[in-house]
Amino acid sequence: MRWGELRDATGGGAGGIPSLLSRIAFGDADTGRGAVDDLGDAVCAMGFVVGEATPLVVPFLLELAVSPQVACKAELLDLLGNIYRAEQWHAAAGSRRGDARYREQAGWEAAARAAVAAGRSGVEGVAGSVRPEEALPARGLLRVMADAPPFPEL
Repeated sequence: MRWGELRDATGGGAGGIPSLLSRIAFGDADTGRGAVDDLGDAVCAMGFVVGEATPLVVPFLLELAVSPQVACKAELLDLLGNIYRAEQWHAAAGSRRGDARYREQAGWEAAARAAVAAGRSGVEGVAGSVRPEEALPARGLLRVMADAPPFPEL
């Protein structure tokens, strides 16, 4: 995958994403939290706008969220919830019918949501953890997945 050729949620290049994922995977709790915050800006700007790279990042986020050595599971699960709820591009596409650019961006949202949904079994595993700091955010993500309305037809 050539991250530098993809656009992030801010419209910039996504080339910095691999190093952020690495900081989450191998850093201490503070380093991981900072990297999740930076990654959130890149893949779900303002907590509700996804980018071209977002659907491709989600499997990595899910893998990290279920990994025993990662210290910032709650932050990762919250970010996945924001990605799942994102519907900015669908709303824009619905109000600007015929604008292919918004349809493409709405496709990023749909692909990102599908990628989060594909990791449901792993999230369910974390939701069953005896550690409340992991289980509660995982249960929250499962609620988001159950409660989010389907995207409108474009």
